[in-house]
Amino acid sequence: MKAKELRDLYSAAPFQPFEIVLGNGTRVLVDHPEFMSFSRDYRTVHVYERDGSGKRIDVKLVIALNELSRPGKNGSSRKRKP
Repeated sequence: MKAKELRDLYSAAPFQPFEIVLGNGTRVLVDHPEFMSFSRDYRTVHVYERDGSGKRIDVKLVIALNELSRPGKNGSSRKRKP
């Protein structure tokens, strides 16, 4: 997984939440760009949880990036009345 793909998701406008999947099966949610930062060389990302804890991730260990949708943003999660 290349750092460029991660940077593209991070800087997308409008931002869409995404999940980082690691080789050991760990999934890390990035639900807002303010909760993630890159090292200067883009080899490491830091993802922060809402409770204040954080994870440091080596970009070389990322095997997948899953884009997630926000409920209600595109109306797909709402039921319309006829």
